[in-house]
Amino acid sequence: MTTAPRTVLLTGAAGGLGTLMRELLPPHGYRLRLLDRRAIDDAAGDEDVITADLADKEALREAARGVDAVVHLAGISLEASFEKILRANIEGTYHLYEAAREAGVKRIVFASSNHAVGFTPRPADGSAAIPVDTPRRPDTYYGLSKGFGEDLASLYWDLHGIETVSIRIGSCFPAPTSVRMLSIWLSPADCARLLHAALTAPDVGHRVVYGSSANTRLWWDLSTARALGYEPQDDSEPYAAQLIAEQGELDPDSPEHAHLGGAFCTDPPRWPY
Repeated sequence: MTTAPRTVLLTGAAGGLGTLMRELLPPHGYRLRLLDRRAIDDAAGDEDVITADLADKEALREAARGVDAVVHLAGISLEASFEKILRANIEGTYHLYEAAREAGVKRIVFASSNHAVGFTPRPADGSAAIPVDTPRRPDTYYGLSKGFGEDLASLYWDLHGIETVSIRIGSCFPAPTSVRMLSIWLSPADCARLLHAALTAPDVGHRVVYGSSANTRLWWDLSTARALGYEPQDDSEPYAAQLIAEQGELDPDSPEHAHLGGAFCTDPPRWPY
């Protein structure tokens, strides 16, 4: 795949990240088909809308039919009971991949998360960035489900030839809201750039990358994302002075500051993060 796919199925289109990408992906040349369990009443004239749950296999088949690629953002984005995570994030992602396989879709971008490796110690100042092949250390059932999604993507590449870029997203908000987020922030504009790179890079097979902007305080290695053609243009540093003045520096003796996953590494997990 060397040219941009034209029609992309965007799951989770009514969520916070999905709503941002509805605005920012089309300028990269995409026509979007939107899927969410919640109704989308403000769809643009060139947006198709399907209101359905990830458990609705027939609706997913219809949603995947005729698209060039899928950006899979749908699911629960915080910690929840195992039963809820199982239904939405684990079974739901499996249903999505099956629908893509049946429809002949050959490229998926999967919204994984830093919480798949959340109990990884955060790097100390001046230490090496966390590589993408660091061992999985999920911090929650949510993080566990993202590890499952990465493995499912690997299986569908090896078994069915469906390529996936699994993006371990940090925190994608218009601006960082915590000192921790200074290190993992992904600006919405950079998120769209990364999705575009993941949709168009040739011969990705199954590839895992970290998703963040080019932050001065970056904790992880962005080289696999850059290898896709991703060129981040934003940095969280302009927000640093105010956030540190309000919240103080990170405390290495605090569980929520000592690990990559932040407050998800506390018992019980806390947020916002």
